[in-house]
Amino acid sequence: MVTMEIVQQIKQLQKEKNASILAHYYARPEVQDIADYIGDSLELSRKAGETKADIIVFCGVHFMAETAAVISPTKKVLIPVEGAGCSLAESITSEQLTQWKEVNPQGIIVCYVNTSADVKACSDICCTSANALQIVESLPADKKILFVPDNNLGAWVQMKTGREIELWPGNCCVHERITAEMVIARSEEYPDADILIHPECKCSSDLQVANMPNVFIYSTSGILKHATESPKKQFVIGTEIEALYQIGKKNPSKEIIPIAKTMICGQMKKIHLEDVLEALEKEQYEVTIPAAIRAKAWSPIRKMLEMI
Repeated sequence: MVTMEIVQQIKQLQKEKNASILAHYYARPEVQDIADYIGDSLELSRKAGETKADIIVFCGVHFMAETAAVISPTKKVLIPVEGAGCSLAESITSEQLTQWKEVNPQGIIVCYVNTSADVKACSDICCTSANALQIVESLPADKKILFVPDNNLGAWVQMKTGREIELWPGNCCVHERITAEMVIARSEEYPDADILIHPECKCSSDLQVANMPNVFIYSTSGILKHATESPKKQFVIGTEIEALYQIGKKNPSKEIIPIAKTMICGQMKKIHLEDVLEALEKEQYEVTIPAAIRAKAWSPIRKMLEMI
């Protein structure tokens, strides 16, 4: 079946079933093109709660669809393929957090949204890469903080806030490979470019990188905003390769350069247009959260959303 036929069938089924398609910036370009909303974790979390659709088709990885299911318990949330995971979400379990809380009963667990609903349910407040600084800065200065599960994002937050934070040893298998050496090399190669780096990157808390005047640390949506609003004409992008698609679409006259063409998340590429169509046809791979877990997981998400 040709692409246009698939797209037409998807659009028809969306209308018939009152379905909304959400896609992360790291999804395949053709999947982004048929989405009602494209965004990073924070934006998609908001849209999941705001949409009036009966069905949400989440084109991302499993923890994202779980978050949508927690926020929107009356909607049917579908993920088009099974087994789309995340190295960050898989680096921590609820049992490990329960053990930490037993040792640190007064401590505060700040939980990045790249986690399972079970882990969120054991946490005190959630954050995304877009608001992690704001969340940590809002916490009482005398409280011990555990930041889970991304140690690179946590280290960046620690550097920016000056807060003492215990970091969980998890990381994104893509952003972990973006190093200070790569940033420095690209800066020398493109001296007139702004270099826009995701805080999940290994180099985000490196002091040499932090002190470079042409380096900026942002969430994916922040990277897009900077590239769009800046008068500069050249940008090096340090995040998953597919983020360049939306940046390029919005900035056709600017040169958008990947920090490395190998920064690809295979999990985010598992969803094809055919999978979206089949998910809508069969309403398959529904993501459901047990009521008790959902209630506990909603609390730290709600606290985050109330602050933004």
